[in-house]
Amino acid sequence: MKILSNKTNLQILHEDNHIIVINKRVGDIVQGDKTGDKPLSEIVKEYIKDKYNKPGDVFLGVIHRLDRPTTGIVVFARTSKALSRMNELFSNRETKKTYWAIVKNKPEEATSKLVHFLKRNEKNNTSKAHLKEVPDSKLASLDYKIIKELQNYTALEINLHTGRHHQIRAQLSAIGSPIKGDLKYGADRSNPDGGIHLHARMLVFTHPVSKENITITAPTPDETIWNAV
Repeated sequence: MKILSNKTNLQILHEDNHIIVINKRVGDIVQGDKTGDKPLSEIVKEYIKDKYNKPGDVFLGVIHRLDRPTTGIVVFARTSKALSRMNELFSNRETKKTYWAIVKNKPEEATSKLVHFLKRNEKNNTSKAHLKEVPDSKLASLDYKIIKELQNYTALEINLHTGRHHQIRAQLSAIGSPIKGDLKYGADRSNPDGGIHLHARMLVFTHPVSKENITITAPTPDETIWNAV
């Protein structure tokens, strides 16, 4: 059964005057879209308003997004100063992002760097990975290593060098190792909760105001296959 985040069950990984970091659940949507479903940004605002008895509107800046079926670290800014500085860190790639993924087909190599050119298809909201540059494509690069072999699946740790639309999903699919549950990218069946086994596991960055080094690690969902990793 799928449990979405609400203001009383938020999984808060870090909170200070300038930023708040949430461990996103499957199905949580980071920012409002055409579905009209309540986004995580609004839920976090409600949480802050209640906790600190804030009158009027609560400021909360969306810095980055995670796909709806994925889980893991999402950072929000609580001040405009933090928002502009965090936006700079993310756009200049001054953050280190580590993901975990569970794939059905074990990659041929235990560790590898994947470089593709991703072309986005707005109509069906997917990206296709090409080995050579094609019109309107963007360079996508990551490296992965196998961290555990399970009975029917393989767990990978992934470090992103670029941040493209559906990058990990498209690149792993391109090497014949689609993520468990990811029907859009070639998995043979969906997960019961509608999610995919892709988790934003760790984020390392410099705090936008205090300048200290912050390392956030998000626990994986409490679920049989993740628990085996």
